[in-house]
Amino acid sequence: MSHQKSKAPRGLYVKLFSKTFDSRQIDWDHLMFTGPALWKLLIPLMIEQLLASLMGMADTMMVSRLGSAEVSAVSLSDSINNLVIQAFAALSTGGTIICSQYIGRKDDRDANRAAEQVMITCFALSFTIGLICFLIRRPLLRLVFGSVEKDVMDAAVIYFAYTSISFPFIALYQSGSAFFRAGGNSRFPMTVSVISNCLNIVGNAIFMFVMHMGVAGAALSTLLSRVFCAVVIFAFLRRPRQEIVIRHYLVRPDWKLIKKILSIGIPSGIENSMFQFGKLAIQSSVSTLGTASIAAQAMTNIMENVNGVGAIGVGIGLMTVTGQTLGAGKKEEAKYYIAHLMDIGEIVIIITCLLVFALARPIIWLAGMEKYSGDLCFYMISWITLVKPIIWVPAFIIAYGLRSAGDVRFSMILSSCTMWMCRVLLATILIRVVHIGPMGVWIGMFSDWFLRGVFFTHRYKTMKWLKHEVI
Repeated sequence: MSHQKSKAPRGLYVKLFSKTFDSRQIDWDHLMFTGPALWKLLIPLMIEQLLASLMGMADTMMVSRLGSAEVSAVSLSDSINNLVIQAFAALSTGGTIICSQYIGRKDDRDANRAAEQVMITCFALSFTIGLICFLIRRPLLRLVFGSVEKDVMDAAVIYFAYTSISFPFIALYQSGSAFFRAGGNSRFPMTVSVISNCLNIVGNAIFMFVMHMGVAGAALSTLLSRVFCAVVIFAFLRRPRQEIVIRHYLVRPDWKLIKKILSIGIPSGIENSMFQFGKLAIQSSVSTLGTASIAAQAMTNIMENVNGVGAIGVGIGLMTVTGQTLGAGKKEEAKYYIAHLMDIGEIVIIITCLLVFALARPIIWLAGMEKYSGDLCFYMISWITLVKPIIWVPAFIIAYGLRSAGDVRFSMILSSCTMWMCRVLLATILIRVVHIGPMGVWIGMFSDWFLRGVFFTHRYKTMKWLKHEVI
């Protein structure tokens, strides 16, 4: 028994959770994801997430050169865009979990069949939502954000028109990428994403500063880069070299399988949507503070996304790892991997938080932010750098493992409750009543992270998440 335990990698969370998995039932010499295989999955995911956020930061910096009204418009529009995109990502998550469990069971036929149903479901929903958003873009923006300044609203309407057209393409890319990752191939989606983001930055430079299209140029560049992603990812899914192959784009709906996909995707979608609705509610409060505070909060959001995306990549990888191990019937191994990837996520969070903090001042200067906005942004980033490494990992990494086991309702309910109690209610009171400015957003955020971490840790230890059946 001591020989068995000695083979287990050591780390803070592995030690804390060591009593939750039986080392004697784990074949340490034949893990499904050995060290090299695990890093081969995780490193491209972390790089993809990090580079995408860095490109997003560069995108915001380029738009900020057009003026505070333009960067505020993009921030407001993206609040709705992210709500919709996260809903598509949730459907892709449902597909990833089901496909990875079939692959773990060595059932490639049903994995491919599930992938086809995910594809048609994502396309149908994204096309419908994109069309609706395009047709009612101005009333929708006014409903959410009220009477913002006219130049901000006009720019937001232009930007949102282009991005709503891109919804079907980003949904197809997300689902296609999920199919590659379910089979353990995260390198190819990373490559496509990196090329796409580079094209987006080049497009921004051409459309905004050479052709002088303003905020419309930024939106057009985003649209074209998403078209590129969808076309390339599905062209390569036709090749028979990966676990999942999509040969037919027009397939008959399998309502039983779609229901199974939606049983995971809908709770995840509600959770993600509640998260984005909460951000919209917070953004509504921030918008009352004026253009300078909106710009500071927008840049702080971008940098906070950057210092967390590497660990989010670890969480996305955990869905594949846990899904395949549970599909193969290796529950003890699945429990161990959740703790092990929490340790990896903690290291990543610490490194990226320190990196973003070190680069914060240069980024603010390069973005050409006004002094008040820049100082406020740096103040908020300082607090995030201090608090995030302490409480973020238990709040989010565990949830990825629980979802891949089918325990999506608990995650949905918990995340929605902490979102509205802490991020929205507390932040709204601090901003509108106590008048502490946009820092109220982050105090609410920290409270949310802490409560999630406590409850997700308890859920993991009770093992109730293992009682669900996905396939």
